[in-house]
Amino acid sequence: MEYKDMLQNAKNISDFTCRVCSTCNGKVCKGEIPGVGGKGTGSTFIRNVEKLEEILLNMDTIYDFGNIDSSIELFGKKFRYPVFAAPIGGLIPCYGEKLTDYEYTKAIITGCKNAGTIGFTGDGVKDEYFMDPLKAIEENEGWGIPTIKPWSKKEILERLYAAEKKNVLAVCMDIDAAGLSILAKAGKPVRPQSVKDLKEIIHATKLPFILKGIMTVKGAVKAMEAGAYGIVVSNHGGRVLDYTPATVEVLPQIVKAVGGKMKIFVDGGIRTGLDVLKVLALGADAVLIGRPYAVAAYGAGSDGVAMYTEKIGQELVEGMIMTGCRNIKEINDEILFKPSFL
Repeated sequence: MEYKDMLQNAKNISDFTCRVCSTCNGKVCKGEIPGVGGKGTGSTFIRNVEKLEEILLNMDTIYDFGNIDSSIELFGKKFRYPVFAAPIGGLIPCYGEKLTDYEYTKAIITGCKNAGTIGFTGDGVKDEYFMDPLKAIEENEGWGIPTIKPWSKKEILERLYAAEKKNVLAVCMDIDAAGLSILAKAGKPVRPQSVKDLKEIIHATKLPFILKGIMTVKGAVKAMEAGAYGIVVSNHGGRVLDYTPATVEVLPQIVKAVGGKMKIFVDGGIRTGLDVLKVLALGADAVLIGRPYAVAAYGAGSDGVAMYTEKIGQELVEGMIMTGCRNIKEINDEILFKPSFL
């Protein structure tokens, strides 16, 4: 199967809410929540993509050429590419009837593993949205990173301990999900978390703990104070707050404040391997990608996920070759032609 066939398969699903646009930029699906769009006007989702497109790369092909190493080490493991599937939960309400959360997660975890990377898994209003993905992780010998929503401390700890029993590599909390009003309407309210509460939660496990949904230096510093292993610079794909900056706009100042002191992941509008290269040049350690992974999973299951990962990974390698970067450590902001906002 070719990549275009996988996309067509996804398009042919009768109730698939994603239109499988040629560029996943949030313009067609804006305001569609539940669904796959950005909140309100969709401006945040759209901005994530557009601001990445504004960043240009400096070409340099005069250097001592050798093996191009795109690998990265995190959580005591080596990954082929610094590209991970972002957590998505509640698949049927958002994407349609074809895949349950378990079936979706199985495709994500298996496909990422086969391609040499790893997937984050989701959470949601029903307990099964968290627990069923854990089954898929267990079936892959702990190869996955469960993501917990900011529930009450009691419920967070229950999910944390359930994840530990599956021998996962790390855990994550998408703390920006505190703005998901659809959860409160469904009788499962989420809420912001204090530094004190986060410290207690993070110190309750020996697993690396990642906080997803950091968009300011102040937030990054508080996450570091709480003891987080890393952060994901993320605005939840534009699904929780309209009119926010793009993640790439705030990434440089966050890297300047906490880079080297904790791991920095970023998501939001990353659509190509060159986008990956751009954010790594701005100081991110790795990236998370959401909606396009869903298209891959719906279009061709685990094979589609592996195919998509390889596509992004090879685009990254090609970009590294053309900008004179032989390994991830050599990627820096010298390869960027800087627009005005950097």
